[in-house]
Amino acid sequence: MAEAHSKDTVDSRADDAIESLAARFPGLESSTYRGQVRVVIGAGVALEFFTHLKQLGFNQLIDVTCVDYLEYRGATRRYGLVYLLTATGTGRRLTVRLFVDDPEPAVPSISGLWRSANWLEREVWDMFGIRFIGHPDLRRLLMPEEFLAHPLRKDYPLQGRGERHNFPVLTREDG
Repeated sequence: MAEAHSKDTVDSRADDAIESLAARFPGLESSTYRGQVRVVIGAGVALEFFTHLKQLGFNQLIDVTCVDYLEYRGATRRYGLVYLLTATGTGRRLTVRLFVDDPEPAVPSISGLWRSANWLEREVWDMFGIRFIGHPDLRRLLMPEEFLAHPLRKDYPLQGRGERHNFPVLTREDG
């Protein structure tokens, strides 16, 4: 039978996790808003950080996504990766933010820690062009392999660059 956790118990466990992370990663930037804990890490410690999170019981990677901050007022970095994790045994949740820049935005892959990262990282690669170093199969997931751009980048034109017209038209009889 699953143990019921009060909000205070979950909050104190989240505080314990943040204290553990802050002790291991000095200078860790964290904030809490409406009970949701967020941390910001650097790409250089990402793999070690996520490995430690898994040891702390964060056993489910819910999502990996990206935000392009091109021309965003006050932004100092171009891309913000967002990782959403949860510890299913305790109900703790954590948002991890990591920033990278052009010309070659890249971070270590965490697909070796959570299998769900495989497709999530492929989607971010496909749409934003963030390379995940060490990913076992980093190839396009949504766009055709011939597509050369990353359509969710803010500098990609809304009407495209005409590349859609170069792809063969598939009919029901073809497939």
